[in-house]
Amino acid sequence: MVFMGTPDYAVPSLKGLVEEGYRVRAVVTQPDRPKGRKRTPAPPPVKTAAQALGLEVLQPEKASDAAFVTRVRQMTPDVIVVVAFGQMLTRGVLDIPRWGALNIHASLLPHYRGAAPIQWAIINDEKRTGLTAMRMDEGMDTGPVLLQEVCPIGAEETAGQLHDRLSVLSRGFLLKTLDALKAGSVTETVQAHGRATYAGKIDKHMAVINWGHPAGKVSALIRGLDPWPGAITGIRGKRIKLFSPHIMDSTRTGLEPGRMKGRSEHGLMVETGKGVIAIRELQAPGKRRLSFDDFLRGFPVAEGTVLG
Repeated sequence: MVFMGTPDYAVPSLKGLVEEGYRVRAVVTQPDRPKGRKRTPAPPPVKTAAQALGLEVLQPEKASDAAFVTRVRQMTPDVIVVVAFGQMLTRGVLDIPRWGALNIHASLLPHYRGAAPIQWAIINDEKRTGLTAMRMDEGMDTGPVLLQEVCPIGAEETAGQLHDRLSVLSRGFLLKTLDALKAGSVTETVQAHGRATYAGKIDKHMAVINWGHPAGKVSALIRGLDPWPGAITGIRGKRIKLFSPHIMDSTRTGLEPGRMKGRSEHGLMVETGKGVIAIRELQAPGKRRLSFDDFLRGFPVAEGTVLG
């Protein structure tokens, strides 16, 4: 087989294939990209993992490049496994393996097709999500479904926490799917395309908190943008990132949105358009993320201050 993946999310799945004895002919990942202040090229996590496992690594700028397609065809893989690769595959690649290309997607398709299903599930305050094994076609997450597995979302779970949990679950789910394919026990189901929803890329411009929204919606935005890019509010002229919200009240009205009403053991309490939330962690520009107590020691905020 050929494995395609790029971020740390895909690493457990790659390791699982090798540990279970699958012959991974090559690992395909994105090219090294500049990172950090010095913009030094850095390898994707999947490349680092693949090299540690002694696997051949291919890094095409485009998966449609003729030379890359020819190289994959020469390997005659039975299946291409895709986990968070980050590029669309053309028919020239999809038609190479006899089992086709198998994708593990972090949502219950047809809901949340696209690049950021985990973040949007949190932002939209969903109570559950899951994993979908899909036979890929040329569309964006539009291929027939092979298997699905439901995963509940915790009441205060962040996008980062859900990402890490689904990454680990994807390993076992992928192996389960391959076992079912080998046994011939999988029934393909065409997606209900009319019910599809989309999860576009997360944009820093969506990070500013609207305190006029209800507490539940504010909390969901903060959790959905944790750890990146972080939900932002203005405090004393600074753009402060907020993390780890806790809903103190979700029904109270007649409040002043954004007003700090003090602090409690749960955090810095802020009024919203409906209800009150407590913020347990904050981060000033250029500083590290701190508990609310530590943050307030170096950045005092008077009760009654209106954030935003």
